[in-house]
Amino acid sequence: MEWPGTLEAVPEVDIETHGADDAVHRTTIWPVVDGGDVYVRSLRGTAGRWYQEATASPDVVLHVAGESVPVQAVPAPDVESIGRANAGYQRKYADSPSLGTMTRDEILGTTLRLEPR
Repeated sequence: MEWPGTLEAVPEVDIETHGADDAVHRTTIWPVVDGGDVYVRSLRGTAGRWYQEATASPDVVLHVAGESVPVQAVPAPDVESIGRANAGYQRKYADSPSLGTMTRDEILGTTLRLEPR
């Protein structure tokens, strides 16, 4: 997949993370693209298992339309990244009744930028 490929168009992807016991977990998340950068954040804030695992071991895999894409999860809690991610969520999910859950103040600090590896 050419980065960021179809991530702007697909509503959901799975992120594959690894637990401390090497167990593999997959969680469905919402990716957004702004200026070629891909952002995700945890609906459950820092309590989200996938978020905890991705920050502890940032080499993760996205599953997009049947394709596995190795990426690195980079913390992006700075004001600019949060704003860009929020703009992406507002563009992409404007018609979703769940939009407000992904732009809540209490989870903004869990914004991650995904970079291909």
